[in-house]
Amino acid sequence: MFLTISTTGTPERPATELGFLLHKHPDRAQTFSTSYGTAHVLYPEATAERCTAALLLEVDPVALVRRGKGKGRGGAPDAALAQYVNDRPYAASSLLAVAIGSVFSSAMKGQCNARPELPAETRPLRVEVPALPARGGPGLVRGLFEPLGWTVTAEAVPLDERFPEWGDSRYVRLELVAEGLTVAEALRHLYVLLPVLDDAKHYWVASDEVDKLLRASEGWLQDHPEQKLITSRYLSRRWSLTREALERLELARLAETDDIAVEEIDNAVDEETDTEEKPVPLAVLRRDAILAALHASGASRVLDLGCGQGQLVQALLKDTRFTEIVGVDVSIRALTIASRRLKLDRMGERQAARVRLVQGSLAYTDRRLKGYDAAVLSEVIEHLDLPRLPALEYAVFGSARPRTVLVTTPNVEYNVRWESLPAGHSRHGDHRFEWTREEFRSWAREVAGRHGYDVEFTPVGLDDPEVGPPTQMAVFTLATGTTGTTGTPNTKEEKAA
Repeated sequence: MFLTISTTGTPERPATELGFLLHKHPDRAQTFSTSYGTAHVLYPEATAERCTAALLLEVDPVALVRRGKGKGRGGAPDAALAQYVNDRPYAASSLLAVAIGSVFSSAMKGQCNARPELPAETRPLRVEVPALPARGGPGLVRGLFEPLGWTVTAEAVPLDERFPEWGDSRYVRLELVAEGLTVAEALRHLYVLLPVLDDAKHYWVASDEVDKLLRASEGWLQDHPEQKLITSRYLSRRWSLTREALERLELARLAETDDIAVEEIDNAVDEETDTEEKPVPLAVLRRDAILAALHASGASRVLDLGCGQGQLVQALLKDTRFTEIVGVDVSIRALTIASRRLKLDRMGERQAARVRLVQGSLAYTDRRLKGYDAAVLSEVIEHLDLPRLPALEYAVFGSARPRTVLVTTPNVEYNVRWESLPAGHSRHGDHRFEWTREEFRSWAREVAGRHGYDVEFTPVGLDDPEVGPPTQMAVFTLATGTTGTTGTPNTKEEKAA
């Protein structure tokens, strides 16, 4: 397998700086052992005007068969005719990608101790791969590399030049040219996309492969038009791993857009506006306010209704005062993400006994929700159509009847303070309504009156003297002498539930 990387330069900025970036001296040929053979790095040319580094990988077919994946005991992929006669030792594939990651590991990370300013500099680059398997042909090659800033020349290799009627093989001669990329970016592109084009890997793909993909593709895969294809092929079409990678990419994209940490993303509210409040994001202030209200209520068994991706459940688990925590959401996908966030599969037995995630709709009564000290509806009600609010109201306040209910929702009056929010727009595309302070308080008082609760209101975030806080919270407390979940039902409807 053979690959070259070339650059041009000037006397002031010589092309031989490529040697510093790759951590391989242009005056020496170097050899590195790999699991499947030997990698050589050499420089066919190295002048101030032009410098070319070549990576030559000599594959040991016997080692490939013995250690590779496939049918039987370690058969190599694509061994259609025999174990020892196939294209693996000759055409660029995951073998070459692994060699790039091993031989040029520091270069891929953008590290250069001798010249620390060099890795961030873009320079003219040319990459050539004489034989590249491309399941999808030259069109797919262009579709993968061009969005990353490369000018692509992908020439299909005919099956046999003597018999043109046989058509083209699945191999291409590849040439990539770019002006605005760093060497680290170029190497990471190759590391990910070579096995993607081959659509095969020489080793078993496990869960750690997701982390490898996300590290190598950081900064570009989340916005790539072929994101799903790249992710699926890189992970050998293992659906569970592909789904995990796509979900993490989406969270990373949202976090990058909002300039916040991934763990601070609140799935119920568009953080593009909420995180304008620096240094503490509104999502954090909201959770802090909820925790404070739960502490004041003395609750130990808590429902997080509409728990989404589990941010609040995670915060509750860190506080030993909460002995039982149940997250409820209608979305299986959200519950799956929450499970991964909480690491339920690796949680200790005592900790795991404190938490449950269940699927359920808040539009229907649910016996599983009865008997709890408190329930939280954080940024939930605004995602429902107004005609469905009475169903949620009865399911929570009429049927489940926890002693304390906390409801938070955006204050639409505060929207004028978001400079990035167009006039008349909601904070999130899925919001069916956003209430003023008076509208929210009127609704909350009516709910409290119908179901025997007292209600108080708490601002969350900066309480602007003109438009109020960005988030408003209602704290419902079961009125003294009113029967809750552990007593006698108060109404015919409750008895029926």
